[in-house]
Amino acid sequence: MSPSLSTTGGPAPDGAASPFPAAPPGCPAISVVVPMRNEAPNVGPLVAEIAAALSGVAHEIVLVDDGSADGTAEAARAAPAPVRLMRHAASCGQSAAIVTGIRAARAPWIATLDGDGQNDPADIPRLWERARREGAGTMVAGWRTTRRDTATKRLTSRVANRVRARLLGDATPDTGCGLKVFPRDLFMALPHFDHMHRFLPALVIRGGGRVVSEPVGHRPRTRGVSNYGTLDRLAVGIVDLLGMIWLQRRWRRPRVLADDPSPPAGAA
Repeated sequence: MSPSLSTTGGPAPDGAASPFPAAPPGCPAISVVVPMRNEAPNVGPLVAEIAAALSGVAHEIVLVDDGSADGTAEAARAAPAPVRLMRHAASCGQSAAIVTGIRAARAPWIATLDGDGQNDPADIPRLWERARREGAGTMVAGWRTTRRDTATKRLTSRVANRVRARLLGDATPDTGCGLKVFPRDLFMALPHFDHMHRFLPALVIRGGGRVVSEPVGHRPRTRGVSNYGTLDRLAVGIVDLLGMIWLQRRWRRPRVLADDPSPPAGAA
């Protein structure tokens, strides 16, 4: 993996990193949220890898079954490590599954990754460490410097990332990587809508946060079938991009001034 990094967004308030959130007593330190749809063969291996990556850390795995029809829920119940299973009665999309999982999460820190097994859970501790160094207002986004996808998928993703970066100003090299670590409060303050997961860096920056990209591994899919096609991703991507441009232009982030601590005139 390339050691180079990319940082976008402004500085934390007062030019310093914000205090990072701590877990309340009895709660996990980090929640790993995994959206899944028809990924039954991937559940067991992925859960085992997450548990191994976070061994010795108080964590929880929140698996969200987005209306699967292949036994994903049953595979989650039989997983080799404890899993909190959330289920959608019908498929509502990856963004809705991520929102459901993060709302249910009990930890102050969130890690997300795709359910197809292509993200490597072993990268989570390194991204989490970086996130804690950066502070509470920062999202650490995975950067798949070496993609293990088809040539067509790599090309379309490269073009999409460049177009998004140019039009939205997020300057993030890989917005589509599902592996991200961030404070739960940071995500919950964002607007939630269908396909928002494709624009998380731009949404964080729009809200005054920072986005740091960290190189991560990427693996070929070895089990199951992708839920996305090239043409349908392109069609919804254009509409969503126009919506994001509108959303950015309809919000002007205020610069909040601190109260004057000096006592009023004549005060003792």
